Amino acid sequence: MKLLTTLAAGFAAAIAFVAVPSMAQDKGLVGIAMPTKSSLRWISDGNELKSALEQKGYTVDLQYAEDDIPNQLSQVENMVTKGAKALVIASIDGTTLSAVLQQAADANIPVVAYDRLIRDSPNVAYYTTFDNFKVGVLQAESLVAGLKERFPDQKPWNVELFGGSPDDNNAFFFYDGAMSVLQPMIDSGDIVIKSGQMGMQTVGTLRWDAAVAQARMDNILSANYSDGSRVHGVLAPYDGLSRGIISSLRGVGYGTDSQPWPIITGQDAEVPSVKAIITGEQYSTVYKDTRQLAQVTAQLVDDVLSGKEPQINDTKTYNNGVKVIASNLLVPVSVDKSNYQQVVVDSGYIKAEDLK
Repeated sequence: MKLLTTLAAGFAAAIAFVAVPSMAQDKGLVGIAMPTKSSLRWISDGNELKSALEQKGYTVDLQYAEDDIPNQLSQVENMVTKGAKALVIASIDGTTLSAVLQQAADANIPVVAYDRLIRDSPNVAYYTTFDNFKVGVLQAESLVAGLKERFPDQKPWNVELFGGSPDDNNAFFFYDGAMSVLQPMIDSGDIVIKSGQMGMQTVGTLRWDAAVAQARMDNILSANYSDGSRVHGVLAPYDGLSRGIISSLRGVGYGTDSQPWPIITGQDAEVPSVKAIITGEQYSTVYKDTRQLAQVTAQLVDDVLSGKEPQINDTKTYNNGVKVIASNLLVPVSVDKSNYQQVVVDSGYIKAEDLK
């Protein structure tokens, strides 16, 4: 009996010895609040970020609010209540989170704004994103290159402008970046905005909704192009909007030899839009490697929670209305028919078979 007791005690100690390292791997809960699953990119962002944090030893609560602001507020509040060590938030409306972020601050929970700046709150510690002004510059430069390539002898070029959601701070950076390229050409007369619709207050597309963009393009065509004139280019800041715009243009006969596709830009390198680039319906997109953004964000969270100095490369650009948010900005890449294979397929971002 004494021998059995000794063996049992040893066995229990061995179990305890094995269990301790396993439990030590759990560094705590990190809450991730994403805006919607209606956009392919946010699904990718959520999955990549969750995986990156789990690999670093964190338990992850990933929630999608489906573009419902009260739903996102409730989700973040629940994460605070559950004792999250950090919050990573891609906000639906970057101006509506002040109260819940105060709750997070009271609980000493650091908040990282993910790709969308959270405004009007002092309780945002860091911002991880891409160089959003540069995104707009790339879109406009691609638009101009396409106009010269496809319509070299048809100046002035008729161009229409679309903006992102006015409640997304990034939308203004995209638009301002693009207009830094286009406005001089408008002033010189090389580009004409035939509808006269300019400025984010006019061209913004709430919630980045493709159906809203399609309806607006329908109205622009009906009101301004029924005289037989042609649209040569459309500045579209996101692939979902690009596809809505393409549907509108297809409905009035674009995409034929006599009425070729305008130059249409985009962003996020979504599979349907890369397919559209291959077929010539969309001219370009801006690729932002969300895998890289997820890794950078996960490392920043881990550094902060481990008491280390996180990597920051911008302390001037992003003022959220209360303070300048320390940021890590990644580099976007313009993608068109000439380089999509190298940039998005060879890198493994999109599988070749998904483009067939």
